[in-house]
Amino acid sequence: MTILIVELGAAGDVVRTTPLLRCLDGGVTWLTASKNKPLLDGCEQARPELRVLQWDERSSLAGEHFDLVINLEDDPEIARFLKSISIARLFGAYEDEAGRMSYTEDSKNWFDMSLISVHGREVADELKLRNRLSYQELIFTGLRLQFSSEPYVLPPSLARGLQGDVAIASEAGPVWPMKKWAGYGWVKDELESRGLTVNYLPERPTLSEHLADVRGHRCIVSGDSLPMHLALGSGIPCVALFNCTSPWEIYDYGILTKLISPLLSQFFYKRGFDHNATTAISRDGVLSAVLESIDSKTIA
Repeated sequence: MTILIVELGAAGDVVRTTPLLRCLDGGVTWLTASKNKPLLDGCEQARPELRVLQWDERSSLAGEHFDLVINLEDDPEIARFLKSISIARLFGAYEDEAGRMSYTEDSKNWFDMSLISVHGREVADELKLRNRLSYQELIFTGLRLQFSSEPYVLPPSLARGLQGDVAIASEAGPVWPMKKWAGYGWVKDELESRGLTVNYLPERPTLSEHLADVRGHRCIVSGDSLPMHLALGSGIPCVALFNCTSPWEIYDYGILTKLISPLLSQFFYKRGFDHNATTAISRDGVLSAVLESIDSKTIA
């Protein structure tokens, strides 16, 4: 088979889609954003037939035939571009004859909870709140595959990054400001008082350098974010705080401790900011979870 995966946007979404590379039968082309390409370059070790293209290289695909196209983006421009490709089977989002975004029946378990849900935003968010399947289970099932805890596929680190015991990823982007928990500074002080080396993950020019920083630590503490996924893909214990997004969509691979806000339903998938959302998870609870994760890494 010839297969095209279209996953451009959030880097964390790219990473959590990579288990498909371990299960799909055939040559795979992956179309992604230029900033995310370093996360896929080097993954040929797990998937020798993998071809990675940036979005601005998409014209090279025009006229090609694919037995399966997996489009996990709900963007109209991407959907229109796919009309230039010969497709035997499409899984995911597309533009219908009226120019509206829709999605295939076999992908409804995922897209029914999306911004293009046929049920509307309010019902989509309610379905997301009630959902207890991981992202991988939702996508694999729609593709008629069995998810059996296949790990992420990540490239090797090309250089030595920041080193320490615990790395804290404290920042949150402008879309989800309530992901930023308010107690990271206190936890950092408490860990350092116990003789641990704690670093805030810095911004880096490339995601390759960011990955190296994550791999230089024994435990990662973060919100629902890219560093969490990089830790999961690198076998590093992590503690993730869920203030406003779904903890159930994240598969824990046996190394992720999920701390779920008692106010999660109140702020679920809200994109504004409320201080209460960022303080609902207790500081002592986070500290205890981090110490337990470090102990588990030491034992392992």
